[in-house]
This record gives sequence, C-alpha cells and structure tokens, in this order.
Amino acid sequence: MQILANADLRPFHTFSISQRCAYLVEVQSSDEIKTVYQEPKWQDLPKLMLGKGSNMLFTEAYQGVVMVNKLLGKSVTESDHYWHLHIAGGEDWPNLVKWSVEQGYYGLENLALIPGCAGSAPIQNIGAYGVELKDVCEYVDVLCLETFASRRLSPEECQFGYRDSIFKRELFDKVIIVAIGLKLSKQWQANIEYGPLQSLDRETLTAHDVFERVCQIRIEKLPDPNKIGNAGSFFKNPVISQTQFDALHAQFPTLPAYPAQNGVKLAAGWLIDQCQLKGAQIGGAQVHPNQALVLVNQSNATADDVINLAAKVCREVFSKFHVKLEHEVRFMGSHGETNLQTILDSQS
Repeated sequence: MQILANADLRPFHTFSISQRCAYLVEVQSSDEIKTVYQEPKWQDLPKLMLGKGSNMLFTEAYQGVVMVNKLLGKSVTESDHYWHLHIAGGEDWPNLVKWSVEQGYYGLENLALIPGCAGSAPIQNIGAYGVELKDVCEYVDVLCLETFASRRLSPEECQFGYRDSIFKRELFDKVIIVAIGLKLSKQWQANIEYGPLQSLDRETLTAHDVFERVCQIRIEKLPDPNKIGNAGSFFKNPVISQTQFDALHAQFPTLPAYPAQNGVKLAAGWLIDQCQLKGAQIGGAQVHPNQALVLVNQSNATADDVINLAAKVCREVFSKFHVKLEHEVRFMGSHGETNLQTILDSQS
C-alpha cells in the first residue's frame, strides 16, 4: 500500500487543477480500505475514496486521506436468459463497456465513454441516450464503514433516481462501493429512441453499431480530458413543473424538453447556450466553445476560477429563464463534500 504525504491531486482528477491533500493512498482490496480507516494516526482525518476523479472539483486543499481506487477484477456467469457480470469497483467504466460489447455481453453500449470507474457509477446512477445504470444493475456490494462488514444491496435498496441514489443521501460517507453486479439480457434489444441514435437503421442494427455511434457522438460533443482538463457535463438537466414548462415554452418555442418523473426535463446545455455563454471565461476556466454544458481548464485554472464561472452561468440562466441549475460535478472542500451555493454563501 503506497502512501504519499502532502500529495498533489492534479494527476488524479480530470480537471487537472493543482490541489493538495494531507495523504494519498492507493488501495487494492477491502482489507486495505479497512487498514486506512483503522490507522490510529488517521482516526480524526476525513477520508475520500477517489476513482478516476472524472466528476470531482477540489475546491481547496483536502485536509485528509484520499484513497485512490485500485480494486480490479471482472467475472461472468450466466443463467438461461442473462449474463451476470461481477465488476470490481476500481475497473475503468469506458474500458468495461468496450470489453463487454467485444465479448458479446450487450446492454451497456449506450453508456460508452462515460468517464469514471465502476464503483462510482451507482452513486450518480450514470446514464446516457435512454439508458441508466439502474436498468442493468443487479446489485451493489459495499463495505460498511461502521462495522467493516460487507453487504449486498439490491437495486431497490439503492433508491436510484435521476443522477441520484442512496449513496448520495442516507449512505453518504457510511459505505464504500467495492463491486457492482450487472445483469444483461441475452435477448438484446436496441435502445435508440434518444436524439441522434434515432437515425440508426433498426432492421440491420447491432450492439457494435450503437457502441460506435455513441462513441462518435461523445467524442464530437465532449472535450477529451487528456487534452484539456474538464469533468464532463458540469450541470444536471433541470426538471421543472409542467406549469412552468408551459409558460417557458410559450416564450421560447424551440425549448427542448423531455418527459420526467416529476415534471419536464430541460436541456441545461441549451439554456446556457441561449445565454450566449459559450466561450465565456473567468481566469483560466472557460465554458467550452462547442459544448455549453462543459466547463474546462483552459489555461492553468484555479478552483476559484471554476467556482466563479459556474456561479456566473447559474446567475445568467436564472435571470433569463428563472430556472435554477444544479451542478452534477461533486465539490470537495477541505474536510468533505460541499456545493456551489454553500461556497457562495460563505463568501457573502
């Protein structure tokens, strides 16, 4: 178990913003996670399990122990109608989807190229192009941090919602996801009802075709974090009431919208674009010129640059549409998770 003190977190999150932590540890098993939590000198320090760092903004130096998730391993069993995949929490999600399609275990192709690791996927209930993790999740294995016992949660127990789960609420900071189970039907059916996938020919379509198209779309739409620091989609697509949507639609007839469980879901990128914010920049942080939903580290951005730019985007969208944007990217403060509003309140 490698331990670094006063480590620079820049290589460990895709925003690539220089920020330090008190200790950084690579963990390769549940036993090593337990060791970190039971180490006497770290008892009073906050702790964070970090996967690929693809959905994280460190807003200030982290005064605790960052564990880099290196839990690896994949195994497959089958039943009459399904493939059952058991995936360790540290497995890279894009590589997992690619491997799954190549092996003939279909059903994950719509989720291609979503950055992050398998253990992070249930927290956000990741989703794209009409498919969410909850649609293929069979179970989530967790390590309970109070008892250090292992527990298997059903999809119902995970309480999945839109970019939401029990891991962001009741089980926040109480468990660590060490593995997930995926259940993929042997009778594959394409899900191409969303956006640009609708142009695919259903008669001749294969899972490989869907995978390649999704990869192409994401590469065209989203900047590569290996070339320019970013955390993917920075804001959630907001859900508003039908009444509010009707009023907005009367004013903005081209407003794109989709049915949602509790109302109508709007496209956050479209709202931001209508405020003419593409290319807007504060310090080294920029709204991506081609994708308004993404904030990028254009030129040695600081965390404050990103925070101030995100605040500007939220203000201008609310001013024009009276719609509140919520960030999808996690904000990590000195001792734990925070959010944009809390930071802004502390500055006022």
